[in-house]
Amino acid sequence: MVAESCDIAEVRLDLMHGEPGGATKPWAHLAGTPLLFTARMAAEGGAGDLGAAAREAMLRQVLDEAACIDIEVASIGSMTGLIDELCQGKLPWIASFHDFEKLPENSVLEERLALAKSARAAVFKVAAKLHSPGDVARLAEFQLADHGIAVATMGMGVLAPVSRLLCAQCGSVLNYGFLGQTSTAPGQWDSLRLKQAIANLEAYGRMR
Repeated sequence: MVAESCDIAEVRLDLMHGEPGGATKPWAHLAGTPLLFTARMAAEGGAGDLGAAAREAMLRQVLDEAACIDIEVASIGSMTGLIDELCQGKLPWIASFHDFEKLPENSVLEERLALAKSARAAVFKVAAKLHSPGDVARLAEFQLADHGIAVATMGMGVLAPVSRLLCAQCGSVLNYGFLGQTSTAPGQWDSLRLKQAIANLEAYGRMR
């Protein structure tokens, strides 16, 4: 079922913080699926109040299992050592930026993207709350621009579902849905439905 629902699965280490240890890891059921590990900071939607050192330690423990690592743009300065190791080891990492209140001005998005690019991120990811169709259009326009780095964009809130389909059509390299019963961001699609919807739109585009 997981293989049908997604091409890569995100494991939120911050959501698992404090769980009992053991030989069986909470993501054992994802065996065979490439894993993206994230230890999200509280200011950008993370669980608990984990400092940079704690989150970096959690990420270091899973490097051998990771296909990709997510580090917030806001954490670049405090995780330079880990980032250097990722780049030297050719393990791609995503520089993420979240705003749960609004879609920031383009100048803010461009500033965060420049920091991600300078830090040698493979992808710059933006997730922001959208309040109007104009926000949806502006996020899609940002996705369509040539930034010199791969970009992933997605909305949150009531306009999230349509924005995620539109941004995927505009070239978003990562399109997030949820596995199981609970979403991790407002307005997320179920991952299987999202993958099927994107595939249907792509098939329609090829028919035209």
